[in-house]
Amino acid sequence: QVHLVESGGGLVQAGGSLRLSCAASGRTFSSGAMGWFRQAPGKEREFVAAINWSAGNTIYADSAKGRFTISRDNAKNTVDLQMNSLKPEDTAVYYCALRPGSATLVVAGRGYDYWGQGTQVTISS
Repeated sequence: QVHLVESGGGLVQAGGSLRLSCAASGRTFSSGAMGWFRQAPGKEREFVAAINWSAGNTIYADSAKGRFTISRDNAKNTVDLQMNSLKPEDTAVYYCALRPGSATLVVAGRGYDYWGQGTQVTISS
């Protein structure tokens, strides 16, 4: 069994920062990748960022590039998302997800097999 738990969400004003964390437990997939997704009210789930466990390669959505940074700690099985210069349009539930067995970074949600429960991020203007 694989368990993913997000933390670090909250309410901040536009221009502020938040750091989200995802803790993984159960089976370890050292050759896989981890991603962050978000879903705003009335909108479909969208990709934010991803990183693989091996080389630490990263990809970002255009909306996140230059403002967000994804990182991982292989020893602790954690993945973080540092979010700076936050905007009201960043308001959403943020989910972490695991893509086991493949280091290839993809943006489609169907490429990830396991999902956390989500953490709420609200940005006020």
